Amino acid sequence: MAARNGFLALLLLPLLSSPLLSRAQEPSSFPVNVWPKPTSMSWAAPLMAMPVSSSFRIVGPSGNNPYLVLATQRYTALLFTERYRPIVRPAVNVTAAGDSIQSLALVVSDLSAPLQDGVDESYVLEILPTGAATVTAATAWGAMHGLETFSQLSWRSASGKLLVAAGVRVEDRPLYQHRGLMLDTGRTFFPVLDILRTIDAMAANKMNVFHWHITDSQSFPIQLPSEPRLAEMGAYGEDMTYTVEDVTRIVEFAMSRGVRVVPEIDGPGHTASWAGAYPEAVSCAGKFWLPDANDWGSRLAAEPGSGQLNPLKSKTYEVVANVINDITSLFPDGFYHAGADEVTPGCWQTDPSIQADIENGGTLSQLLERYVRAVHPHVVSKNRTVVFWEDVLLDAAVNVSASLIPPATTILQTWNNGSNNTKLIVQAGYRAIVSSASFYYLDCGHGDFVGNNSVYDDQRSDYDTQGGSWCGPFKTWQRVYDYDITYGLTAEEAKLVIGGEVALWTEQADATVLDARLWPRASAMAEALWSGNRDASGGKRYAEATDRLNDWRHRMVGRGVRAEPIQPLWCRTRPGMCNLVR
Repeated sequence: MAARNGFLALLLLPLLSSPLLSRAQEPSSFPVNVWPKPTSMSWAAPLMAMPVSSSFRIVGPSGNNPYLVLATQRYTALLFTERYRPIVRPAVNVTAAGDSIQSLALVVSDLSAPLQDGVDESYVLEILPTGAATVTAATAWGAMHGLETFSQLSWRSASGKLLVAAGVRVEDRPLYQHRGLMLDTGRTFFPVLDILRTIDAMAANKMNVFHWHITDSQSFPIQLPSEPRLAEMGAYGEDMTYTVEDVTRIVEFAMSRGVRVVPEIDGPGHTASWAGAYPEAVSCAGKFWLPDANDWGSRLAAEPGSGQLNPLKSKTYEVVANVINDITSLFPDGFYHAGADEVTPGCWQTDPSIQADIENGGTLSQLLERYVRAVHPHVVSKNRTVVFWEDVLLDAAVNVSASLIPPATTILQTWNNGSNNTKLIVQAGYRAIVSSASFYYLDCGHGDFVGNNSVYDDQRSDYDTQGGSWCGPFKTWQRVYDYDITYGLTAEEAKLVIGGEVALWTEQADATVLDARLWPRASAMAEALWSGNRDASGGKRYAEATDRLNDWRHRMVGRGVRAEPIQPLWCRTRPGMCNLVR
């Protein structure tokens, strides 16, 4: 893994003999902390802070990286506009009047390194007791992480004075190269500003992949130059579409924060929204999704919104090719997510053309293989790695031969059956992105959204049940934090796990609840994938993480992210008193 290469070497850098580290302390937490917890952070005793000069500036490296320039401007402004005061006042010494931090210097080895899978995101931040401050990084993307860490080491005193921790050294790099968040805009349309705010919060949490599940059976909200009718006929409305300009704005905004945008256009399942424009290419469109409520096997779709692309129709491939061409032109990232999840047998079996094919000896898996045989090489021809959901290989009813999806050009994203499916994927030689529904699905635990549902008409207690949610219960931040995404894998198998993503499917979420659904639970995954969820002794560190996450959530709210609380304020002001075990 590129993100993990040299991890031990970083920890063993010949810096331990420096005067700063020789007298520094590295406890489990500090009066002011950084989220996600850095790989290594030391703060010299006695703990000290310095005022920030009113003329403070960030001095960029020689050379030009426009995204890093924007980042320096953004963090300079943030430093002075943020009014963060820790819930518990930091017990630190403030240097004498006249001493202040005048600048932060950035030293970057390779300003031209592109933002791509496996790019070096390491950095070292040093804030000397003299006030000299430096971020040293291999790439602009690592430097951005250093700027974020510097910002989190600042706070306002009771009198409003801007302070920054001094005598601090941070040596930091991620455990996993892929730390993502998936947002579904096919079921619910989210305005551009909500997407931008989400990406901004991701960057603050050092997450680096925004997986944009753009379309689904419910709507097709993106305007594509080659296929304008898909949005015209498939979006919820004219004011619920993403224009080419919107996409460019989102991608550029994300780039300036070190966040990649990976587009997903799902298919051949989850494509009912294509039927308005191309009814001849979509099977079972408009049919009721569950013909027999007592027989799950009768379903035409995994949920309301029936429709799957028909692999026997030439129009299917004409349209899909145009979609791939447009999406790869709009999104520069090296990953293209092609979906391929939840292909439902019942839908295809209602289609007369497919019925005839089956009568002639064809199978549903052969239909999916025909589709994948066209899609996979086309995406690869665009110099992209294809990402599929695990179903394409592991679904019991409809799947493809591994020979059609070579591991060299394919990544599989797992969502079912926890660590078991992760193991199946890596044993087959594929790189894996972990999004286990049992840990990382942030929509779970809110019941089901289908109406006329008798499951709730039960006068008995629903204690210790899933409450009608297929993936219940609700995934608390501790559930997210404690997941080990390589659990049960050998050391060699674990090398194929490139990271994970929390996912928000939006049957029951829109912009009014977006922030609270995501944060701070996504922050929990962010730390687990950045520096792990274990302390130096190998034990889980969720106990000490609680106060730190309370503080980080408090800070995010101050930055305009409406993150939900994890405890009453009383708990943070009385450390340890709200623990289950003393």
